[in-house]
Amino acid sequence: MRTEKIPLISTAFDKTTHAFVYIARLWFLFAASCYYAVVEPWRNPRVIRRQATAGMMLEAGVRSLPILLLINFLVGVILAMQSAYQLKQFGMTDLVSGLVAITVCREIGPLITAIIVSARVGAAITAELGTMVVGEEIMALQTMALRPIPFLVVPRLIALTLMLPCVTIIADFTGMFGGFCVGVMNLDQSMWTYINGTVDNLSLTDIYTGLAKSVGFGVVIAIVSCHEGLSVEGGAEGVGSATTRSVVYSILFIIITDLIFTAVFFL
Repeated sequence: MRTEKIPLISTAFDKTTHAFVYIARLWFLFAASCYYAVVEPWRNPRVIRRQATAGMMLEAGVRSLPILLLINFLVGVILAMQSAYQLKQFGMTDLVSGLVAITVCREIGPLITAIIVSARVGAAITAELGTMVVGEEIMALQTMALRPIPFLVVPRLIALTLMLPCVTIIADFTGMFGGFCVGVMNLDQSMWTYINGTVDNLSLTDIYTGLAKSVGFGVVIAIVSCHEGLSVEGGAEGVGSATTRSVVYSILFIIITDLIFTAVFFL
């Protein structure tokens, strides 16, 4: 019996150790990226690659908008329909507007936006950096005295941190517009009744909370995707595995970050 339990204990210990090592490396990369992103530009403005940062902002922002708008609109419609189904039993369908607005701005808008960006942009970042590792381009950069973190990670960190709040604002309005369509078309509410209900129930704290979350989500997506991309081992199979891990770990850390922000703001 003892000999059968030893492999199980050893395997669990190895997995736990791997998890701790992964988190330690992730935090190290996070600290180094933050240093280069915040401190180095003040000492040497040429450190920031403006063209690469602008290109990544375009990719994470403008080019992600079509799918973000569609999904957040549909989520807003679903929220309004589900809320109306429950509130109709108590004759309180006039509360649908406030419920949808608060839920979208506090939680659903930033969370859905971050998950979509992690799947679309984060996976692309990991695949791009992983391909560079496999092709020994990272080694070539180091040979030319170019450090990978300020040269590759920092532009992506800055772009995602700046663009996530911007696209989250647009996603929030789109989700509330989805609820507006349900309220006007299916719940027989007038346009101004629904808008007034939204304005009366939605506060600036709800908006600030969602935007603060989106900043944290942008940092998480950038750090995890860059970490996985720079940690690729092997050939094309390694790049594919790293891309999969990037999306999974990004969503995991997004949920954890969401939990931390929610505990800080509402407990």
